[in-house]
Amino acid sequence: MPETSSPRPTAGRTLLGEEQLALLPAEHPLRSRGAAESPMIRAMTGRRPGHPPVWFMRQAGRSLPEYRRAREGTSMLEACLTPELAAEITLQPVRRHGVDAAIFFSDIVVPLKVAGLDVDIVPGRGPVMGTPYRDAAAIRTLPEVPDSAFDPVREAVTRTVEQLGDTPLIGFAGAPFTVAAYMVEGAASRDHLAPRTMMHADPAAWRELAAWTAELSGRFLRAQVEAGASAVQLFDSWVGSLPLREYREHVQEHSAAALAAVEAYGVPRVHFGTGTSELLGAMREAGADVVGVDHRLDLDEAAARLGGDPVLQGNIDPALLGAGWEPLREHTLDVLRRGRAARTHVVNLGHGVPPETEPEVLTRLVRLIHAQPAHGPEQDRPEGDADARR
Repeated sequence: MPETSSPRPTAGRTLLGEEQLALLPAEHPLRSRGAAESPMIRAMTGRRPGHPPVWFMRQAGRSLPEYRRAREGTSMLEACLTPELAAEITLQPVRRHGVDAAIFFSDIVVPLKVAGLDVDIVPGRGPVMGTPYRDAAAIRTLPEVPDSAFDPVREAVTRTVEQLGDTPLIGFAGAPFTVAAYMVEGAASRDHLAPRTMMHADPAAWRELAAWTAELSGRFLRAQVEAGASAVQLFDSWVGSLPLREYREHVQEHSAAALAAVEAYGVPRVHFGTGTSELLGAMREAGADVVGVDHRLDLDEAAARLGGDPVLQGNIDPALLGAGWEPLREHTLDVLRRGRAARTHVVNLGHGVPPETEPEVLTRLVRLIHAQPAHGPEQDRPEGDADARR
């Protein structure tokens, strides 16, 4: 295992400890290569990186011509569950843009497909369930999922990390609320009324459904970590529709259960949702080592709300990717400046890459970010600050 400096305890737990990493296979990138000391993993564990690390949500996707060529004649779910194709798509933005991490190519509903549920991703509509799960009787029909169902995921991750070298792979899963909301609604929704109604009309049924999705998402993350992912992100697309009290009462424990599935390994865990400015503290309480912030809240304000020297990810506005270079450059430098309020800062967008984005814009943006000064406790904390010596 490469020699490492000591990652800080995050949210009361140690990251990348020797006993934790010993639970992973000897060939895992955190043990056998330099992933633990990569700029991305250093920043995610609260240590100053060599340069500001950056990756983009949906960096592997329709903005890349090579992605469109690779996907010809293949459905989204087929691509996600064909190991050699999923690995190739995951690697494409690393090769093209020089980002500091790969994000595993997948979709929020892939675990549902793995579980044998009737789900498809319909062009122009998104995920569509063949049968919604809207009452206790339907929820009781949900299957137990054998461990072998995750084998295509493991193979895709293994193929990916074999080609990444020291660049880390971030594992991905949808958060229990968003996955369960798709199952109740049956498709995408603007207001998510059906799951929000179920929480109050039949809280026992909601709890059973959310617990099932939490276990599924957690196992999906664990399969990726055990096969080679060096960090994970739990993505909650729709949770911003909830007030804080409902999040705490009906959702937080299930997100915590999903994140707890990889806690023993000591890998950094990112938790991101859209429209979650009022939920950030509760999302960190659920087990986030890195709190993802969307473009609606400035990072210095997010750091002030969270307190406690947080590690933040975000939050370039995706709309600026098509606004011309100077507005994008100025906005990005402002995001980096505000990110210095955090202990460390992983640069990302406030949501995913729009499909119409010109690839050259992202490549140029990565170069701009990498050219900026590194930020972290050794540089920015006074010498007498105990946190700087962790």
